[in-house]
Amino acid sequence: MTGTVLVTGGAGYIGSHTVRRLVRNGYQIVVFDNLSKGHRWAVSQDVPLIVGDIADTAHVAMTIRQFHVTSIIHFAAFSLVGESMIEPRTYYTNNVIGTLHLLDAMRATGVDRIVFSSSAAVYGEPATVPIGEDSALVPTNVYGRTKVVIEGILHDYVVAYGLRSVSLRYFNAAGADPNGGIGEDHDPETHLIPLVLQAAAGRRSSVSVFGRDYPTADGTCVRDYVHVNDLADAHVLALESLERQAEGTYNLGNGEGFSVKQIIETAQRIVGHDIPILEVGRRVGDPAVLVASNQRACRELGWTPQLVDLEAIVRTAWNWEQHRPIR
Repeated sequence: MTGTVLVTGGAGYIGSHTVRRLVRNGYQIVVFDNLSKGHRWAVSQDVPLIVGDIADTAHVAMTIRQFHVTSIIHFAAFSLVGESMIEPRTYYTNNVIGTLHLLDAMRATGVDRIVFSSSAAVYGEPATVPIGEDSALVPTNVYGRTKVVIEGILHDYVVAYGLRSVSLRYFNAAGADPNGGIGEDHDPETHLIPLVLQAAAGRRSSVSVFGRDYPTADGTCVRDYVHVNDLADAHVLALESLERQAEGTYNLGNGEGFSVKQIIETAQRIVGHDIPILEVGRRVGDPAVLVASNQRACRELGWTPQLVDLEAIVRTAWNWEQHRPIR
């Protein structure tokens, strides 16, 4: 594939890991990020970083023309579930309307390929697990609903305008590049593994366990954790797949579930000491088990997750937690 890949939100957690993988694979990259959630330090100095908002159609179009962009990987979004329920207008404006402006810039400049960062939040509480791509889309929060709307927009653009589009539905992204330098750094942090490791490092007093009475083997919620580098690999494969298909939707997960208790016990083995926990009640809307069927991505994209062992995933996150600079 010739031309440059524009990565919106490329200074964020998954975006920065994907940029690193694209560079290693020989792609020309330009990152477009407003830095409201991402970090300038997460983008290599060798990669152009354009600070701007995807809602600024003219700025995006100018960037596309300047760098001879031929395809886009779209990460730029707000993604805090709780916040989305309190500020729905903010989420619809940023995620949905922002994407429409991005698509306007693509149409104005003739760019017709996009890989979209979707989410397992589109499924809500599933009727069966593992969850396949044909499962009902019944999101239980505004964030998930914005992803469903955008997936629908992309499908309509494929039909009406000849867009080529792949949507990737992530389960729980985790870990950090073993080569160091980048990792998970959210404010506020809401993901379990970094919360556990921050408690292990003394950066927070404890980690909360929401519910011990779920219908699971140990009573705690079970989730599917997929290493961020495996997600990055899937984006490269999805981009390449647009050479041979106009549209696709894929779950990206480990295909195996791990409980909250397993996460904490694994982290304790790695750090070598107990981690303080605070047992509290269930959170409303937390399903007992969310595990992906990743067979379609493996079969059609040729994706094979490499870091599937929970201890290996947590160890990369702990390495990042220990060595990341305090900013």
